[in-house]
Amino acid sequence: MIGREDDNEEVTFKVADRRKFNADGSLRDGVTLDEPKPVVSAKVETDSLPPLESQTAAAEGELKDDAELDDSDIPGADDPASFVNFLSTLATNAAAALGAVPHPATGKRTLDLDTGKYWLDVLGMIKEKTKNNLHPQEARLLDGLLADLRMQYVTMVRAAEEKLKADAAKKFSSADILGKK
Repeated sequence: MIGREDDNEEVTFKVADRRKFNADGSLRDGVTLDEPKPVVSAKVETDSLPPLESQTAAAEGELKDDAELDDSDIPGADDPASFVNFLSTLATNAAAALGAVPHPATGKRTLDLDTGKYWLDVLGMIKEKTKNNLHPQEARLLDGLLADLRMQYVTMVRAAEEKLKADAAKKFSSADILGKK
């Protein structure tokens, strides 16, 4: 570093994975779940709720593993032109491209990994450019959206690779590969 005479200092980092579940949804070894807190809620008409698939954290802009947040905690949450609503729009586009929710315009689920990657890159760029300039709740929301959408992207890429492998296995036999008939 400039201005330092001791350049032989070794910097070490420790990365700790704090996720409670494996990619397949099973509980990780050594993890104990906290007792669920009792929830007092009003009766809600289930007909007014969207389908379960569309209630993903990425599409709805909710945070997992965080305390319940009021809209009043996030500045401008009620304003249609707020940063939070802007993030929600981008996250919805990414989720629609990854097939997590129906596309807002067509109402159909499609998988477009290139478009999904584009929206993830846009959200990542926004995170980088707004570093240390966001309200703490906005920063946590952006982090949560990116984490959820990136996991969805990785899952979809792996599923697409497995499908390609299965299709190739159906198309070619070992006799074709070895040149026997």
